[in-house]
Amino acid sequence: MPYLNNIHSRHWILGSLLIALLLSMLPTSSEAIPAFARKYSLTCTACHAAFPRLNEFGENFVKSNYRLPNWKDSTTPTGDDMLALPDSVPLAIRAQAYVQQREARNINIETGEEVSANTDFQGPYLIKLLSSAPLSDHISYYFYAIFAEKGGNGEVIVEDAWFSHDDLFGSKIGMMLGQYQVSDLMFPRETRLTFQDFMVYRMAGLTYDRGVTFNYDFNVVDLALGWVNGNGIDQNYAINSPGYKRPDHLFDNDNGKAFYCRLGGDAGPVSIGLFGYAGTQKNYAGISSSGTRDTPKIAYGVDLSGNVNAKVYWFVQAIWNQWDDFIDVGKSYDWFGSFAGVDYVHSQRWVFSFLYNYADAGDLKNTDTVYEGIDINALTFTASYYFMRNVKGIIEVNGDFLDVQDKTGQYWTGHLTSENYALVGFDAAF
Repeated sequence: MPYLNNIHSRHWILGSLLIALLLSMLPTSSEAIPAFARKYSLTCTACHAAFPRLNEFGENFVKSNYRLPNWKDSTTPTGDDMLALPDSVPLAIRAQAYVQQREARNINIETGEEVSANTDFQGPYLIKLLSSAPLSDHISYYFYAIFAEKGGNGEVIVEDAWFSHDDLFGSKIGMMLGQYQVSDLMFPRETRLTFQDFMVYRMAGLTYDRGVTFNYDFNVVDLALGWVNGNGIDQNYAINSPGYKRPDHLFDNDNGKAFYCRLGGDAGPVSIGLFGYAGTQKNYAGISSSGTRDTPKIAYGVDLSGNVNAKVYWFVQAIWNQWDDFIDVGKSYDWFGSFAGVDYVHSQRWVFSFLYNYADAGDLKNTDTVYEGIDINALTFTASYYFMRNVKGIIEVNGDFLDVQDKTGQYWTGHLTSENYALVGFDAAF
């Protein structure tokens, strides 16, 4: 029996590896970078309606696995058909700096102690190194590393990092393997024009993760399927048995994986997508810490988008969430989040954006946990002025429509401080 069990284990491992290979690399809508403009001698407006928002050509560039048909023209002539090296290292930098006037405060969840600064100099807010290039007729890579973000310095963090194949075994199936945002299937956060985020993606845990995704274009509709660890990109675990100082690490903390899919298509001028996600997450174990129980996590939603004369771009996302047994065993916690936005390209200098974020904590209200803070009702207005195609100044105002509440339980949780703010700053890519 142990021998048979070993055989079964080997078959399971081989089968899992085969599945992973067959479900691997879909090009997603990551952040476009000036390295592409340098490689193909194109202006930023070839791919962007207004940096970083993509236009139709830019979206097709992404679907073409981040390349144009003449991509080999800028490779180093080595005389080897099995080697395609870019003639220069494809690198780009994105940098942001802001000054913000705001009402929000940091409040200690246990003591209620406050840290407050009405005027906040946020520079650098972000410094990012990006790189991408084709490696063969069907394989590309993409990655970026953050050197500073939100005041954190001294440690490089890699977020997007993946390989992609656009025609696996001649099947026209696109595949991606690596680290990416699940929400990129709908609206990529990296290409938004507002400083304010698409909040439901963050709160629902649909951002960065490690896994594989594949897609197929059926002409009428496009289907994308994926499989990720479900525990984000921060954790890894040393393998400490059976030996000492083994070189490898576990990137996941359990055998459960998260599965997701999106079915998208066009209905006239409107793009429509249906999204579903099913996985697990660790239970809440008090004062925002995680427990040891794996609890079911389900999210499903709809997204709509379109544009008018390539001047007005609009988009809408709604996501319903169900977290079973998350706090108390035997109880389901349902909540809802959404956002809607409009980007108006007024001229080559001015672009105006509106973004509305709404979320209802639902069953997570009155739980005396940080998850009461899922509630949001805010409207953001952004004016972007382009000094150059790749350098813009922004002015942004955020209005918070929720009433500030008092502490209601043992801990300081919920909407205890207003989130109104006004912001000015620079955003550049080069």
